[in-house]
Amino acid sequence: MYQIEPPEIPKSLLPTMFDLPSEDPEEPGLPDMFHLIQPRLLEYSFRPPQYSRDEMFIASNVNVYYDYKNTHWYTRPDWYVVLGVQRLYAGNILRYSYVIWQEEVSPFIVVELLSPGTEDEDLGTKLRDAEKPPGKWEVYESILKVPYYFVFDGSTCQFRVFKLNKNRYLEYEISNQRVWIPELEIGLGVYEGSFNNTVRPWLRWYDARGNWILTDQELPTERAELERQRAELERQKKEAMAAKLRELGIDPDSIINSIGVT
Repeated sequence: MYQIEPPEIPKSLLPTMFDLPSEDPEEPGLPDMFHLIQPRLLEYSFRPPQYSRDEMFIASNVNVYYDYKNTHWYTRPDWYVVLGVQRLYAGNILRYSYVIWQEEVSPFIVVELLSPGTEDEDLGTKLRDAEKPPGKWEVYESILKVPYYFVFDGSTCQFRVFKLNKNRYLEYEISNQRVWIPELEIGLGVYEGSFNNTVRPWLRWYDARGNWILTDQELPTERAELERQRAELERQKKEAMAAKLRELGIDPDSIINSIGVT
């Protein structure tokens, strides 16, 4: 009887995160500023109610090694999240990379930010070279089986949504450039506003009420604005009450002084 598949290699003999770093020193070029800033907003605003920060791994441009038979094959998503794993490797080490055969959990969501040099590979239209590793689309769809794959063109602001259906990606029609993810009770959409002191369309997460989720940096500003609005509303109420009293021939200052209000 012929053995078709080689026996699985014990984990202890396979390279680990420490052997498979995030960056390939032979790969030239650095991402542009949009590719650097957009993933930050995706990370900072990603707050699914079922998961704490320590119960998921969020990364951008960190290698994902996916084939134990070809241990140096990797893909490098612009942004991705893995649910149900520790944020830190072994609970206390910042990750160098993400190694599937060590973690045994694939990313749940991948976001690719299109650029002219990678568009064909990101959308699965590039013919595969048999002598090279598979492209991103094939890895996400057929190997990692990532449930949600989102593609965003920072130049045209086109947002495309692909969901795994019977081992194939199907593109979903979306309205208002938003998509809801029921498994996580959170949605992703195109937000036209300011982030990092730059006003433009960004990908951003929103909650069940349709509100854009604030980052930790934005929360103090939002609270201060709410307090300012409350104070302004209170001032308007007091002025309206004082005007009403004057219409009745009553000095509002005398009433305030009589009850000791300053």
